[in-house]
Amino acid sequence: MIKTSTFLMQVAALMGLLTAFIACQDGVGKTLTTTETMTTETNATPNAQNSDFYGFQLKTLDGKNVDFSQYKGRKVLLVNTASECGYTPQYAELQQLHEQHGDEVVVLGFPANNFGGQEPGSNQEIAAFCQKNYGVTFPIFEKISVVGEDKHPLYVWLQQHSPNQEEPSWNFCKYLVNEDGQVVAFFPSKAKPMGEELLAAIKK
Repeated sequence: MIKTSTFLMQVAALMGLLTAFIACQDGVGKTLTTTETMTTETNATPNAQNSDFYGFQLKTLDGKNVDFSQYKGRKVLLVNTASECGYTPQYAELQQLHEQHGDEVVVLGFPANNFGGQEPGSNQEIAAFCQKNYGVTFPIFEKISVVGEDKHPLYVWLQQHSPNQEEPSWNFCKYLVNEDGQVVAFFPSKAKPMGEELLAAIKK
């Protein structure tokens, strides 16, 4: 009788272990599924999966949504800007480029605080600064990151598709996108918007 009881206890214990093992395996499966879902949701960030320049949509400083598909068939110059940089006076030449060569190239500004903390202001402050000091009328977009872990998907795309996978090393670096939505040139901060090199690339 004692042996029978012992045997039954052992069987019960084994059944308990088996049940726990099955539950554990089921839990692992659920954890993996949850992780996969989180990853999918993260990768689904707007614009993160774009393989096409014209698939991007960003908001300007005044909250206007801009669909990049409107730039099809035109050259586009994208510049990461800052209000407190030694290169900030380039805003004047960018405006000049916009006014004198707007039929050849679209100028787009992207304020970023990645370098030297030289763009600390809010979107409203940046807009006021650009208008007051340089009379900027070309589109300036909401502040983003152009390098680092929180780099905006647009700048991830620009780096991946630029001739040598260049990324901004400081404020006022420039990407030139051609009429077919291809990145054809990258210019460092020191390249002047109205300089011969940049104008020659625009006129190709």
